[in-house]
Amino acid sequence: MAAQTPASAADFVPGAEWPLSTRLRYQLTGQYRGELHGQAQVEWLREGTHYQMHLDVAIGPSFAPFIARHLSSDGELTANGISPRRYDEDTRVFFSTHRRVTLWFKPDEVQLSDGHSEPRPAGVQDAASQFVQLTWLFLTGRETLAPARQLVLPLALPRKLYSWRYEVRGQERLDTPLGALDTWHLVPLMEGSIRDLKAEVWLAPALQYLPMRMRIRQDDQTYVDLLIDSTPVQAAPDAVHELPNEPAGHRFH
Repeated sequence: MAAQTPASAADFVPGAEWPLSTRLRYQLTGQYRGELHGQAQVEWLREGTHYQMHLDVAIGPSFAPFIARHLSSDGELTANGISPRRYDEDTRVFFSTHRRVTLWFKPDEVQLSDGHSEPRPAGVQDAASQFVQLTWLFLTGRETLAPARQLVLPLALPRKLYSWRYEVRGQERLDTPLGALDTWHLVPLMEGSIRDLKAEVWLAPALQYLPMRMRIRQDDQTYVDLLIDSTPVQAAPDAVHELPNEPAGHRFH
């Protein structure tokens, strides 16, 4: 796909197809040299055409997780969907390492974590924004859901730009703390050895196609599985970027 300058948001007014600021909380299980347990949270914040997307994952007890990862996307809403400007990924290991990577989305190129740049494809997303872009594509009917259907999503991960492919596996009913939820299950189809993390997602049409479950996988023996834990919290229409008890570090600035 040829590089293009992202659609300008100057004259764009987000419509009802864009969710109000929303928080989702998840139970975390998984595997890495044994069973993993923890919690995760997704926050989607928007003010006018400006958005932020935060994904926080904590493995271990909430008061002292032994692994914590924060993914953050910042950018603009446009008539063509999400246009990221910056992506940050922080990983902290208890009493050990702290790793931070940053990607910059410039009009004609994407600067990856090692500093080298590649041409910016139209519609490119980052590891966090991709989930809201999928929600928008299905909510607006720009993409349809049907078993075995595939869609291509340009995706900038820390090490490389990919022409990412998702396959719709079909409809699945999830048993969750909210009750049984009908979802569509999407799986990445990427051949060969990929060092970057891959994420499956289960989207609920009855809840604005928000992700009810995500499985983030490094390989068959290393993954985390996030399952919705409580009813999504959404801002009031007259305060679209304010969430109840919103963490101070996640406010626009």
